Amino acid sequence: MRKWLNIDLSFSKREFNGILILIFIIGIITAVPSVYAYLVPDRDDLPAERAALKKLVLIEARLKKTNLSKWGKVKPKEIKLFNFDPNRNSRAQWESLGLSPKQAQVLINYVSKGGKFRKKEDLQKMFVISAERYKALLPYIYITDHGKQDTAYQSRYPVKAAPVMVDLNTADTTELDKIRGIGPAFARRIFKYRERVGGFYKKEQLLEVYGVDTVKYKEISGQIKLSNQPLTRIFINTIDFEKLSRNPYLKFKEVNAIIQFRKQHGNYANIADLKKVVILSAETVEKLMPYISFEQ
Repeated sequence: MRKWLNIDLSFSKREFNGILILIFIIGIITAVPSVYAYLVPDRDDLPAERAALKKLVLIEARLKKTNLSKWGKVKPKEIKLFNFDPNRNSRAQWESLGLSPKQAQVLINYVSKGGKFRKKEDLQKMFVISAERYKALLPYIYITDHGKQDTAYQSRYPVKAAPVMVDLNTADTTELDKIRGIGPAFARRIFKYRERVGGFYKKEQLLEVYGVDTVKYKEISGQIKLSNQPLTRIFINTIDFEKLSRNPYLKFKEVNAIIQFRKQHGNYANIADLKKVVILSAETVEKLMPYISFEQ
């Protein structure tokens, strides 16, 4: 082989020895993995691995005992359906019927503030009751007749007199409380808001009162009226910052802008001048218009 390499490739003795050493090293490197696998076989069942597996099994068993799922979430509470009167249900009973604590509290608050379910369909109007939940509960709803209510229930949820027509602009809190669907808390809110805004010029302004949504408004709109009681005017050319800031339609920056514009440009002559205050939106100006007076 050496003679052949010398003849054909012109290798010197030193170069030939180097090639042999290189081939020997490559052979050793190639054989090492096989030798290692033969001498040191895989050990799949090491003590540490067995201990880790046992620990995982114990954790899974513990999660099951604490009523938790694999991902750590609380399993759904078991729903128990039973005949019930939505006007009498406790929070715990609502939760047993499948409602969350927050949903149950909304219904409790509604009844405690004078709300009343007079027919089964009234429960469907509550935003916390989904269509699917209402369908499931419908066969179990039994509303007690007013004449057959027990004394304890009547003392807690007194039945209001026949529907009355209440004037929003002149009624005090006692008169407002006579409206079906309005309890003492709502009566106070409506009264305070009327004082702040300066009176109501349309029924829809009730939707601006905290807690009065479209469902509540529809329930009470037929029991209210508006007299020709004059609105409390805002004398825009003389009112000071403190009094103007009480208006619920204006924010701090808007009040400041109105006062500063008046100082810089003089008194407002008409509504067009008020619209020149850049920070005021068209919607805000429209709400203020019935109350604004440009008298000096």
